[in-house]
Amino acid sequence: MSANIFPDRPSLPSKAQINSAVEACLVVQRRGVQMGKQPFAAVLVGPDNETVLLSHSNLDHVNHAECSLARLASAHYTQAYLWQCTLYTTWEPCAMCVATCYWANIGRIVYAASEDQLVELTGTGNEKNMTMAMPCRKVLEGSQKNIEIIGPLEGLARRVIEESDEYWMPLRAAKSGT
Repeated sequence: MSANIFPDRPSLPSKAQINSAVEACLVVQRRGVQMGKQPFAAVLVGPDNETVLLSHSNLDHVNHAECSLARLASAHYTQAYLWQCTLYTTWEPCAMCVATCYWANIGRIVYAASEDQLVELTGTGNEKNMTMAMPCRKVLEGSQKNIEIIGPLEGLARRVIEESDEYWMPLRAAKSGT
């Protein structure tokens, strides 16, 4: 990628900055679950690796937290600015979400727990979560932008899984008839 197309990205976030941003995601995720939404959330953090600019939770099965946030961000900020921002999310973005982040020009994505961990938690054939076996890094292969991907985050992944299981456990139990 040519340096004159996009500005330099800020330095990588520190462990404390990552922890703070994932906690902000979990606050949004908890609120979403209280409103009957699935446990997925995202926040957009500015180039200073500190300022939360936007947050979003899942709305439904086609309006995921990450792609909804990316669309909103692209309406409010320039592509050059978004290239310097980081989207944090509780779960690895699906193909639709990472592609939307790509087109919005968000330069870095950090996720706590992986798609594989999500399938393990929700189970296969779960109509509430038809996860695709398409890791976000695979979606970006061959793209013209070098979007930085960080994740899964050891330690924080376990926390996201445990909190998300409060939503998924009753659904698994109902499916199994227990």
